[in-house]
Amino acid sequence: MITVVLVIHLLISLALVGTILLQRSEGGALGIGGGGGGLVSGRAAGNLLTRATAILATAFFVTSLVLAIMANQRSSAPSIVDGVAPAATAPAEPVAPAAPTGPAAPIAK
Repeated sequence: MITVVLVIHLLISLALVGTILLQRSEGGALGIGGGGGGLVSGRAAGNLLTRATAILATAFFVTSLVLAIMANQRSSAPSIVDGVAPAATAPAEPVAPAAPTGPAAPIAK
């Protein structure tokens, strides 16, 4: 199910990028774009692209929320570490130091 929603999310994002790029530039940033004529220069076409962008943006946010909720439900399963009980062991007793068993080695000078 998450794969289907992810594919729909990717298609919506590509369509959203396309509709944004089709719109006419309003600013004069660095002197590019925003010329007198263009592919979409009519007022009705501008309204259509504005509505399409709003619809696609809403669908993008909805699919983002659905994906986040699905990922949260998927990871809310109990952890493997939670199921393991700690081992109840008695504390270890200190080991006495071993006594030397043979003659002491001579110290070289």
